[in-house]
Amino acid sequence: MEFTLKTTFNTTAQEIYESWLSNEGHSDMTGGEATASTKIGASFSAWDGYISGKNIALKPNKRIVQSWRTTEFFADEPDSTIEILLNEVDGKTELTLIHTNLSESGKQYIKGWEDHYFEPMQEYFK
Repeated sequence: MEFTLKTTFNTTAQEIYESWLSNEGHSDMTGGEATASTKIGASFSAWDGYISGKNIALKPNKRIVQSWRTTEFFADEPDSTIEILLNEVDGKTELTLIHTNLSESGKQYIKGWEDHYFEPMQEYFK
């Protein structure tokens, strides 16, 4: 299963990119404790350890690709993949999130992205 979500933030692509990939920035913009890195192959965690994964590909201020799983994944279930595309126009940034390789129960994560990422990020980037 896969899905694509889009939303626009009142900030630059650089601000989102740097926040997503920093411990303090990711924690502050989501409200959950996070560890992050700007290095390909580095591990990350978010939402107090509920989410974990690794950086697969990074294009500064344009694209972030990460393996992604939650503590709800079964041990034998493969990681899913998220791709974040940032498109800045006139100081506002459209974020496209493509979440792939999810089990059929993965539909629950659509609401999770909206409630635990996009809503707090709207407040953070006001």
